[in-house]
Amino acid sequence: MSTYFMAMMLLSAGSFIRSKSAAPEMRPASTVADTVWSVAAKLAFWMWLGLIVWGFVKYHWSQPVAAVMASLAGNALIGMRGPMRTWPGLSLIFCAAGLLSGLVIFFD
Repeated sequence: MSTYFMAMMLLSAGSFIRSKSAAPEMRPASTVADTVWSVAAKLAFWMWLGLIVWGFVKYHWSQPVAAVMASLAGNALIGMRGPMRTWPGLSLIFCAAGLLSGLVIFFD
């Protein structure tokens, strides 16, 4: 699996989980942790959008289309699963890994 495809999946999942965790019990107790999570999720979303554009410029059109479709399918699976107490941590890990992978793609 390519780094591009994996980064797209991680960024999308991390940002999606943050957007679906509106309930206070699904947020970190610390205000600082919640702020860090919010910033990471927003950066992940913007990098995801940037990677879509980058994919259409750099790769064959089928690769970014497949990555977007897989990202949306992954988000649908997460949405069907429902809230979990481990979501904040998973989301932050997904965002961080996706952001690092995205940087590798941009500087490669």
